[in-house]
Amino acid sequence: MRFFIRKKRQPPAIIIVALIDVLIVVLIFLMVTTTFKKPQNALKLALPESSQALKSGASENPPLVIIIEPTGNLRFGPDATPMTLDRLKSELQAAVSRNSQTKVALNADKGAPWGQVVKVMDAVKESKVQSLSAFTRQSGKP
Repeated sequence: MRFFIRKKRQPPAIIIVALIDVLIVVLIFLMVTTTFKKPQNALKLALPESSQALKSGASENPPLVIIIEPTGNLRFGPDATPMTLDRLKSELQAAVSRNSQTKVALNADKGAPWGQVVKVMDAVKESKVQSLSAFTRQSGKP
């Protein structure tokens, strides 16, 4: 008769350090590949050309963006919320009361009604906004 001597089996061990290392590498990969840039606007606008157009850079206080669509409809803010002219005036006055150094950027389509552009510019001046600029594209670029 032959007797087998059974060795005591150790229970399987999970190596936590290796799992943590793998999770950190996956986390770093996701952080590097994720884009944190917010789209400027989702509307397709044909901006007018300018030979003096400058690329917008990062500034301390980003301007409030007013969009005028080709149909003359107004949109305001980073979410492009539809607005009326009266509501736009009240929003601008509220923004100026919060921050006296408020800047506004006008993003009007090339085919937008000129009267609507003038009304928006008047509303901006009435609200005592510090600075008004307009989005354009460089000449010769699509």
